Parts: sequence; C-alpha cells; structure tokens
Amino acid sequence: MEEKCVDKRVTQETKEILKDYKQDKQNLITILNDVQEKYGYIPKPAQLAISEYLSIPMAEIYGVITFYSRFTLAPKGKYNLSICLGTACYVKGSQKLLDRAKERLKIEPGEVTPDGKFSIDDVRCVGACGLAPVFMINDEVYGNATVKELDAAIDKYANL
Repeated sequence: MEEKCVDKRVTQETKEILKDYKQDKQNLITILNDVQEKYGYIPKPAQLAISEYLSIPMAEIYGVITFYSRFTLAPKGKYNLSICLGTACYVKGSQKLLDRAKERLKIEPGEVTPDGKFSIDDVRCVGACGLAPVFMINDEVYGNATVKELDAAIDKYANL
C-alpha cells in the first residue's frame, strides 16, 4: 500500500514538472534532467508519466536513460563516488582505487551503503584524461589520485 502512495506522489510531481514543457519529443532529455535533479534518479512512475505525456514508448525512454551516464535508474548515496576506468585512468591504476573503495565501503558499483551515505559507480570517462587516474565525489574531481587520497576523501565525506 505504501509503495502505491509513493508511486502516485512521484507521478503527480512528475506531471507538475511536465507542465513546464510542450508535448514535444525533443524535450525528453531536459525533462529527464529535471526529474533526475528532483529525485537523484529517474523512478519508474516518472518514466511512465513522461512516456504518456510525450507519446514515447517506455523502451525509448529507458534507452536514453541508460545511454547517458548522467542519468540513473536507481537512487545514489548522498556522496556518489565515481571512479574512472577509461583507458588512461585504467593504465595509471584506477582499478586499485575501485578495489579500495569497494573494500572501504563494503559495496559494489551500483550499490548504496546501508546508511545511504555513499554509492560507487565505475565510469568509462570523466573527460580528465590528463589527470589520470581520476575519481569524483559528487562534482568534486580528484586527479592524479592515489589510494591514500581516496581514503582521505572517503574519511572527509564520512565525517560530514
């Protein structure tokens, strides 16, 4: 019963977002961005409301969400740790950063710590190849990163 109430609330709130847009398929990415900003991810009831409003199949919406790394289908932690595994970062040791993050936080990429504080994503490129290896916590970029710096960053955010 509680899940249905949440679904109805998300649907209603998404419809409020949709009022700001014409029923034009070209508005899809901007709408998805607004929903992502509101919830931290794009819930299924929001996808259904968008699909209906723009007359776009759910499969197409899902395809856009999964194509762009900015969008996510699952909630993230308050502090999202993204570790770049693109070629430049990987060659310079980013796998060690990912392994350490998993060890410290006791979660896998795509998961959230039980307290909701941290999540981990392994990403393919953050556009900072000259600073490899790179990790990010939310929008803060850490370049030429070491395991020691990763530990310090996790400690910093754990204590906020």
